[in-house]
Amino acid sequence: MALFQKNPYDSTEKQPLYTLGLQNTVMIVGLGNRGKQYEDTRHNIGFACIDSFAKITDLTEWIEKKDLKCLFASGTLGNTRVIAIKPTTFMNLSGEAVQAVASFYKITNASTVIIHDELDIPFGQIRTRVGGTDAGNNGIKSIIQHFGEDFGRVRIGIGPKKPPQIDGADFVLANFNDEEQKQLPNLIKETTAILTEYVFSGQLPHETRKFTGLTQNRPFPG
Repeated sequence: MALFQKNPYDSTEKQPLYTLGLQNTVMIVGLGNRGKQYEDTRHNIGFACIDSFAKITDLTEWIEKKDLKCLFASGTLGNTRVIAIKPTTFMNLSGEAVQAVASFYKITNASTVIIHDELDIPFGQIRTRVGGTDAGNNGIKSIIQHFGEDFGRVRIGIGPKKPPQIDGADFVLANFNDEEQKQLPNLIKETTAILTEYVFSGQLPHETRKFTGLTQNRPFPG
């Protein structure tokens, strides 16, 4: 059974019967650390996913908004305005950018989705939820402190630590291994599809997405 029965980017398909209203705005945030040395690390998977989403959905080019402490892109999908950001603070200060953008554009927690890595989830799984704890992710911890916890989350598994004795901070700031890098394009593509579903439906999917191979992915109960 295929995960998706239709291509969410196929413009030839009929438009959905529902609309979210012309004034609806959502904010999608990819977490990571800015800088060449961090680009391919596990902790920057949020940046990689939101870059893919922005490209596939034809958002504007990224521009830096220093007053809002982020890189910013925007566009319209269906009847929904999409604001995408990458905080330019370090990961552990991400909440400053999220709060600033949300306040300026009057975006609620319920209309916000954060994409981030999570060490407690095995690599190859994507889980979604609304609310919850920070699970040791300092970016999420900062966002909860500045913004509250009732926002949507797309959690990209990067665990478990290998070797087990490695410090968690060292592990998340290391690059993906060779086998993981082979799977990253599919992982990023799937995350992009989840985000696109969210924009059009207004809800995150409830199932866990799991990759069983390089080209095949199937849902299973979370």
